[in-house]
Amino acid sequence: MSYTAPLKDMVFVMNELAGLQAISQLPGCEDATPETAEAVLEENAKFCSEVIAPLNWTGDCEPSSWHDGHVKTTPGFKEAFRAFGESGWQGVQHPTEYGGQGLPKLLATPCIEMLNSANLSFALCPLLTDGAIEALMTAGSQDQKDLYLEKLISGQWTGTMNLTEPQAGSDLALVRARAEPQGDGTFKIFGTKIYITYGEHDMAENIIHLVLARTPGAPEGVKGISLFIVPKFLVHADGSLGERNDVHCVSIEHKLGIKASPTAVLQYGDHGGAIGYLVGEENRGLEYMFIMMNAARFAVGMQGISVAERAYQKAVSYARDRVQSRDLAGSAGPVAIIHHPDVKRMLMSMRSQVEASRALSYVTAAAFDGAHHHPDEATRKTNHAFYEFMVPIVKGWSTELSIDVASTGVQVHGGMGFIEETGAAQHYRDARILTIYEGTTAIQANDLVGRKTLRDGGAFAKSVIAQVRDTAAELSKAHSDDLKIIGKRLSDASAALEDVVNFIASSAKSDIKAAFAGSVLYLKMAGVVFGGWQMGRAALAATHKLSAGEGDAAFYQAKIVTARFFADHFVSTASASRAAIVEGSSGVLALAEEQF
Repeated sequence: MSYTAPLKDMVFVMNELAGLQAISQLPGCEDATPETAEAVLEENAKFCSEVIAPLNWTGDCEPSSWHDGHVKTTPGFKEAFRAFGESGWQGVQHPTEYGGQGLPKLLATPCIEMLNSANLSFALCPLLTDGAIEALMTAGSQDQKDLYLEKLISGQWTGTMNLTEPQAGSDLALVRARAEPQGDGTFKIFGTKIYITYGEHDMAENIIHLVLARTPGAPEGVKGISLFIVPKFLVHADGSLGERNDVHCVSIEHKLGIKASPTAVLQYGDHGGAIGYLVGEENRGLEYMFIMMNAARFAVGMQGISVAERAYQKAVSYARDRVQSRDLAGSAGPVAIIHHPDVKRMLMSMRSQVEASRALSYVTAAAFDGAHHHPDEATRKTNHAFYEFMVPIVKGWSTELSIDVASTGVQVHGGMGFIEETGAAQHYRDARILTIYEGTTAIQANDLVGRKTLRDGGAFAKSVIAQVRDTAAELSKAHSDDLKIIGKRLSDASAALEDVVNFIASSAKSDIKAAFAGSVLYLKMAGVVFGGWQMGRAALAATHKLSAGEGDAAFYQAKIVTARFFADHFVSTASASRAAIVEGSSGVLALAEEQF
């Protein structure tokens, strides 16, 4: 099935919830007018649907292959990637001085969504390159920026992140790759890195690996890790390519999903040492790598929304076509299954979760722009805090719901969903990795609890909850019964979420494990409440549009109905989550290890 970008909803969220007009007034964002944004999105939608989406099924059937150290990507990927770079899509949010378009993150975010909806496996290469660009922009020297950025942004070269090793998964304190100084400013890198997305491929002329390694005498643990640039081919001062570096792909993984994306095992230094170049200062590598990781975590959250959207579109298409059983209200013969109440329930569940997570992620992207471009320092700090607080939620909640949405999509198809030829199963398989890579949901939840909630005793979390309450109060004053009920659900949910924040803040002082026992539930609950908040705001905006007689009435009516569904079926679960977290932590920790 083809992919159709949900441009109407994207534009609505950007304008009515994320404040695109205000973003376009910020210094450095003047080009991102609503008119420009629509034009960019339309072009991106055309490119993704016509060039990238047709390769999604092909990639699942004919995945990347490895032979004698070389990786051959899915037929068509190389040509599509060249077109992607030449069209400027790698550089949407990157600086114009290095060949990018310099557009705000809010405008880049729907482009990221469309690319991932079109082809999750393909989109991983640009995603990792974006992270490498962010890290070099922040921590690289001017010479490094001049040497690498333009070709990364053009798509001529690609980038990777090299963190994980066989003995060091999420615990980077265990990293053992070593970097030996050569006395001329270079280092020789030795070690093995695993799970390296697009660590080897044939789509670009060079691959710029960003590698975590330890220098001699470095402190133990995460404080002794440094970051190095290790190109596949060495780069001369004029930007031309030199000899092959001593980094080689010794295998690629065979996976449940995202099969077209080569996940490489890279071996450094088997033939004398791979030449590496220090980024920034020694022993600050994890700090720099977190720049990549934060950008990648937000992008993976967008992947969750993207695959959920694609699964929803496919389910709707099938439900309209599949004829089965009579209408419960009576009919002369069998009807399309979209007429049946439970199929509509499933489709509304899929639709509402996609729209809620999209809205929250776009609002988060707008906060990033405010944090980087707003002229007022206090406003920048507030936006930065909001963005940092929301990133683990966008990543964790959006990816968790993507599995549920894709699974529901299989269920809508019935037995045909279990058959590979329909394509529904691919979305389910592809989605499964999203809660794992770039930090599992538990790691996102630990970040949300430890770094984002406990750091200030829950003060910032409660300041966001106060904004939810304000929206709930506005909804409760509306004349519409739908809006009043959404307001009531949000009011109850915000109170439940504040109870959880207070519990976490208080129990951390006396029983730290109890504070973290419900961390994943807390993350999901926060996603539902904050997603419901944005859906409530969307319902208000849609109501104003209808009252003014503006735009597409059917679209705005559907927005209100979808917001009401999300409030009734998801926001209403907050009280149960509160009970599980506040009153159920003892059950998580009660059994001794030998009792399992």
